[in-house]
Amino acid sequence: MIRVESLCKDFGDLHAVKNVSFEASDGKVTALLGPNGAGKSTTLRLLATVLNPTSGTAYVGQHDIRTAPLAVRSTIGVLPHNAGIYERLTAKENIRYYGHLQGLDKAKVESRIDELVDLLEMQEFCDRRVGGFSQGQRIKVALARALVHDPKHVLLDEPTNGLDVMATRALREIILHLKREGRCILFSSHVMQEVSNLCDDVVIIGHGQVVFDGTLQGLRDKASEADLEDAFVKVVGE
Repeated sequence: MIRVESLCKDFGDLHAVKNVSFEASDGKVTALLGPNGAGKSTTLRLLATVLNPTSGTAYVGQHDIRTAPLAVRSTIGVLPHNAGIYERLTAKENIRYYGHLQGLDKAKVESRIDELVDLLEMQEFCDRRVGGFSQGQRIKVALARALVHDPKHVLLDEPTNGLDVMATRALREIILHLKREGRCILFSSHVMQEVSNLCDDVVIIGHGQVVFDGTLQGLRDKASEADLEDAFVKVVGE
């Protein structure tokens, strides 16, 4: 579980995240939504311990992001927006490098590479250099890299951005597989169809603050709108 408690982040006079609190449960996909500039990516970067909070904190499992960032990093897999991967390395070499960074021994890394190549259906391109890969192939490499240490918690920042229909469907099945394994998945997206197909709960951030926290049906009920996009726009507008 991820538990966020009164989390705040300031950049000078800019209050990017203001007193944000919510929970994301194990075995569920929780959507983190909001318009551009609302504070979603900053919240994810705080949870990933890339940024330090100004005040408040969050717990990833039992680990406090402020006092135990290394322990947090050992239990999360992060797929950032526009994740960079090393183009001169093959897909396997990218995954292997991150496995060693996570402290896995050689045998464990190779075992995990084999598992992830099968899970993500990367057999046709796993031994090729990443330069020239399609966006869908790049996302698979970045996701495998994020999962190499078998993390309990997975943070996905707009993972379907730029993917075609087939790649999006494949990624959706992978996320649902991770959910069935009991992982805690926090999913940021602007695509309401993906949210509707994948997510159990939703947290909406507007102007750095939580404006809704509940189920998808709860969001529709709150806004008195059957369409999820209309409900989102109405709640954010309020």
